[in-house]
Amino acid sequence: MKPAAFAYARARSLDHAIALLGEHRGEAKLLAGGQSLIATLNMRLSSPSLLVDINGVAGLDGVGVRSDVVEIGALTRHVTLERSAEIARHAPLIARAMPQIAHPAIRNRGTIGGSLAYADPAAELPACLVALDGAVDIAGPDGKRTVKAEDFFKGLFETSLGPHDVLSAVRFPAATAETRIGFAELARRHGDYAIVGLAAVAQASRKGLHDVRLVYFGVGETPVRARKAEAALAAGSTDDAVAALDLDPPDDIQATGAVKKHLAGVLLRRVAAQLMEPRA
Repeated sequence: MKPAAFAYARARSLDHAIALLGEHRGEAKLLAGGQSLIATLNMRLSSPSLLVDINGVAGLDGVGVRSDVVEIGALTRHVTLERSAEIARHAPLIARAMPQIAHPAIRNRGTIGGSLAYADPAAELPACLVALDGAVDIAGPDGKRTVKAEDFFKGLFETSLGPHDVLSAVRFPAATAETRIGFAELARRHGDYAIVGLAAVAQASRKGLHDVRLVYFGVGETPVRARKAEAALAAGSTDDAVAALDLDPPDDIQATGAVKKHLAGVLLRRVAAQLMEPRA
């Protein structure tokens, strides 16, 4: 199919992008990587009257580590994260997740900001950001604000972004020698959206794991933390953690809720084993 007609504007700066969004009387959408947006346009699931292209806006991409915090610009391409030595060292969860996202052609254009703003509940990066206890920087007509990742995702394809807001960057604590990460997903084919996935972060000590964060994707309308399972795993029992899973995934075209819950337990055992491995 072909998209409905729309106007196009190329933003010169972040402030210009916000102004264009605010001045437009109809629905406006930001164009970054376009790997989700173009598909929804072509299927007419989205029919904005204006596309604001932010690809030429300086300062919205790149990876940096400052004061033990990793900051990633919203326009940073997936492929950049996949190949970044800084990400491999300071954000190993992101590095492990990146090869599972779609296919190389999509990772060449897709951006981290676009993935988070689209908020697909079966996508990897929203769950990773929640697991990392991250935050999202947002610029809008009223200035800049920061929203915790757990508060950013509001519902199915719904976030804290207002109609005139731009997601500018994401931030999360850098990994330390005590940080342990785990990531696994089950999909019908590599690159497909996951039937169920799990992103996890924990801190290790001689006594075991603590500060465990288990975040599932593909089991609800947003990334879902399994808090009871986190407590059980921190207490030292993978079996108890699996038994404590209180997920209630809905049926969908890929699997029934019962199958998804079973697979969630399978992934928890795999990820628990990863968390207990020494950091490379």
